[in-house]
Amino acid sequence: MAKATMAAATGPLDGQVAGSALVSIKPMEPASRLAIRARPDAIASLSKVLGVKLPQAPKTSAQSTAAKSRQRVALWLGPDEWLVIDDGNADLMGICAKAKGLYSAVDVSHRNTSVLVSGKGAEATISAGCPQNLSLDVFPVGACARTLLGKTEVVLYRVEEDVFRVECWRSFSTYVFAFLAEAGQSPMI
Repeated sequence: MAKATMAAATGPLDGQVAGSALVSIKPMEPASRLAIRARPDAIASLSKVLGVKLPQAPKTSAQSTAAKSRQRVALWLGPDEWLVIDDGNADLMGICAKAKGLYSAVDVSHRNTSVLVSGKGAEATISAGCPQNLSLDVFPVGACARTLLGKTEVVLYRVEEDVFRVECWRSFSTYVFAFLAEAGQSPMI
């Protein structure tokens, strides 16, 4: 009798590692992602079913621990637009189906991937190709923004003082990783 095997989710940057004494650059594990556009009457319902309050202010995020092994975060991208990321690979589309009101939810889990940039040189590494002011007083912990890194659009999320999550499309991930790896080696870091 043949044995059934399941394929494990893989990322486009699996096995890649870069950095220096001051910065670590590594791909993150696969995650569930949902791009949401919602009218004001749907925000409370979506927040309730997702277990994380959709933030209403520019450059802000909200997070919730949906379970001990998973973390869910909602990133504000525009007045009616959010990116919800669940590191535990939850069925975000199924969860959103319970929400009321007028909204659009698109699963972008396979379109995006993430790179984690951490360490004392993280801010300088990202600043090498990002026009966003990343100083703590302007871009504090929890801040997020859709911005550019080199020639690529990314969503940047400051997880901790010296830790950033860089969300990008899979098709640009090799470029983003190489850019960050080279910037992380700069003598200016």
